[in-house]
Amino acid sequence: MTQATGTGKYERLLERCRSLAAVPTAVAHPCEESALAGAVEAACAGLIEPILVGPSARIREVARKARLDLGAAELVDAPHSHAAAARAVELVREGRAELLMKGSLHTDELLGAVVARETGLRSGRRLSHAFILDVPTYHKVLLVTDAAINIAPTLEDKVDICQNAIDLAIALGVERPKVAILAAVETVTSKMPATIDAAALCKMAARGQITGALLDGPLAFDNAISRDAAKTKGIHSDVAGDPDILLVPDLEAGNILAKLLSYLAKADSAGVVLGAKVPVILTSRADSVRTRIASCAVAVLAAHARRGTGAEAG
Repeated sequence: MTQATGTGKYERLLERCRSLAAVPTAVAHPCEESALAGAVEAACAGLIEPILVGPSARIREVARKARLDLGAAELVDAPHSHAAAARAVELVREGRAELLMKGSLHTDELLGAVVARETGLRSGRRLSHAFILDVPTYHKVLLVTDAAINIAPTLEDKVDICQNAIDLAIALGVERPKVAILAAVETVTSKMPATIDAAALCKMAARGQITGALLDGPLAFDNAISRDAAKTKGIHSDVAGDPDILLVPDLEAGNILAKLLSYLAKADSAGVVLGAKVPVILTSRADSVRTRIASCAVAVLAAHARRGTGAEAG
């Protein structure tokens, strides 16, 4: 993702991690330079204690060619990516790791091991993805969910997606997150199911089915992000102009929004999968070092929050 400079929002996340112990992290199949470097960089930053799961000889060869110092990192041998994903998940189930990190395997392969009915890391909640965006033109870290996993979420899916994001925002230090539920318009109409879902989510929050946050919606993007735009439309809202979380109607809208903010608004974009028994760190070869470190920092904060509450949802 394109790197933004000088905003300081990610740096504040890292500052919150400085007093926290590094978290044991199972890194599945880090057999490519950028994937292995991401784990090594996070370890050097004091965020994680990596357990590198995959073909040991291949991992060492990648490290040698890339001049990466594996230090005291533990290597757990697994013959191929499928076995590495399964073994990494098993390390979490055994209590040896509190985070799971994607290496150089397909996301579907790793998440397949996470959701396996008998051997995975199901928590009772639906998995969802959150982008954690450092947008230079916005005054705080902004979460966008779900833009990577749930294609056409039902109302019940959105409850879990929303609660996952709320729990993460609280772990990041937001006392009472503000959630803007996005649609194309700010009025409720049966012609646009997303507006009905938004209204239902707000009522569910009022009834305690979603907790820990202030919800408002439906809100069009301009009304959600700009207090002036909301006032022009006659919308009186404590969320408008100040959301911590943007809950999108479907994956396509969310994916477009997150990438638009990354490439046109020059935002950095960290990513984490929530809803499993532990957070899952997703990084890609296109990610900057700053983005990789931020993704790990977000997951570390979530893991420490989970330690404090004993919760099983990521």
